[in-house]
Amino acid sequence: MNDPRDILEAVRDGTISVEDAERMLRSKPYVDLGFAKVDTQRRTRQGVSEVIYGASKTPQQSVLIAKTLMENGSGCVMITRCSKEVCETAKSEGLEAEFRDEARICIIGRIPEKKRASYICVVCAGTSDIPVAEEAAVTAEVLGCNVKRSYDVGVAGIHRLLSEADTIMGASAIVVAAGMEGALPSVVGGLVSVPVIAVPTSVGYGASFEGLTALLAMMNSCASTVSVVNIDNGFGAGYIASLIDKRGDN
Repeated sequence: MNDPRDILEAVRDGTISVEDAERMLRSKPYVDLGFAKVDTQRRTRQGVSEVIYGASKTPQQSVLIAKTLMENGSGCVMITRCSKEVCETAKSEGLEAEFRDEARICIIGRIPEKKRASYICVVCAGTSDIPVAEEAAVTAEVLGCNVKRSYDVGVAGIHRLLSEADTIMGASAIVVAAGMEGALPSVVGGLVSVPVIAVPTSVGYGASFEGLTALLAMMNSCASTVSVVNIDNGFGAGYIASLIDKRGDN
């Protein structure tokens, strides 16, 4: 029992003593696996369990972290930037697991039920930007949000974007992934009154400098609704969008 809320409820219910509760609350708020210190109280502090960045970890390391989180009260755990092998390893350990190929995300446990009518819109400029857009979309879904997608609506054919205007303008927050010259977030930002989280992608030819050109363009956007995350950081954009969407619950 590592969740402070669980400890306090146990004291209320009389299943543990005040002295035992004090000892538990003074103990380390993490589980030390040697190669990782698993933050078992992040869900209490932030409302979301620790998310595992799978790149550079072995499948066994990622799954052991996820298993530790599940054993300490997490109902759903996400492993980003991972391979299908991680999902197969999780299943071999008896965990319920699902792999989202385009997003490169393994979902351990069950995605929370959607409790609100609002939605996030994830937009991308071209088909090549879909992996980053899907990372954002799946992240928001795992965090309990409804998501609508508008893909391949870049500025090279602006009529494609305008045909999606009603969907985009009805969102509580918008994620826009674009490479090349990175112009799409500014266009979207000029249409809406809600936050637009721009994600520069590393899609493009030489002078795109692996997303740097798009990053600088987005940071210099004249649309006041636009904020920018790091290159290819679909996860960060989806996470921030989910926080914005959940503000409607307060």
